[in-house]
Formats: sequence, C-alpha cells, structure tokens
Amino acid sequence: LPDGNTLIAFGAGDRTSDVQVKEVDQQGNIVWSWHARDVFTGAEYSGISDEGWTHTNAVSRLESGNTLISLRNFNLIAEVDQKGKLVRTIGKGLLKAQHDPLVLSNGNILVANLDKPQAIIELDPSEHVVWQFTVPLRQSWPVRDANRLENGNTLITESDRVVEVTK
Repeated sequence: LPDGNTLIAFGAGDRTSDVQVKEVDQQGNIVWSWHARDVFTGAEYSGISDEGWTHTNAVSRLESGNTLISLRNFNLIAEVDQKGKLVRTIGKGLLKAQHDPLVLSNGNILVANLDKPQAIIELDPSEHVVWQFTVPLRQSWPVRDANRLENGNTLITESDRVVEVTK
C-alpha cells in the first residue's frame, strides 16, 4: 500500500473462525483485519468447504479506502469499508470460483472466472459484462489472473502458461 503497509488474503484452508484479510504495517503489526463471518451469516454460507470456507484468493485497497475481497467459494467479490461493513457484493449469480479481480482505470473490474467455460470477464460498475474472452479448453489448471496492458490487450495467466489477447 502507499503507506508501506501490506494487505494479506487468507483463504486456502480457512475456517469461519479465521481472519480472511489482514493489513500489517512494516513492523508486522496487524493494523486492520476482516472476518467474513461478520458479514456472510446466512444459511447459504454455512457448511461450505472447498479448500477452505471462503477460499479468499485476492484483496486490494481501492482509492476510496474500501477493500475489494475475492471470496472464491462464495462466487462473489465483496467491497467492505474501513470498518469492515459490507458496501456491496459484485458478481453474485454471475461469477463462479473467480480469481484476482482488478479494478481498471475506467472503473470496470477484470476478473478470471472459472465457470465452464473458463473466461476472463470485464464487468462495468452496474455488473454488465462489457468484454469476455473464453479461454480455450485445455488439459491444464484453471485460469488464475488477467491484467489489462497499456496497449489495450489483456495478459492472461494460467497455472502453466501466459497468453496475450487483443480486445
């Protein structure tokens, strides 16, 4: 983060009692933390276990000071404020086992979606798909990340290859 702090996502093997996001200062002190259990309390979130309860796989701090959190097992992205209160969910009913959402300079979100077929999806702020690239079926591990390059192309990372695609 600009102040030297680091955001850490924990989700591989997490339980409901665990902290899914921590912000630590340069001395290693926890200065902010977030528990999914404080927000996601409904029956639809109980009993989930796929390499952890939430399998939180990405976290980033937004310009607003809010935090964007990818909760893979909940098939959604959460935006929480500095007090940990849920501001909104993104992609509920659209995303499946998503990875590494990235807020683009235009305010859209680029995210790897592991639904079948696997795809890179760009969502506008109203959660409409404005661009999508379906990842060709291969005998490989799932797509993990996508980044928009300065030339407008998208760099896609899978577990065993990196591909650049045009818009």
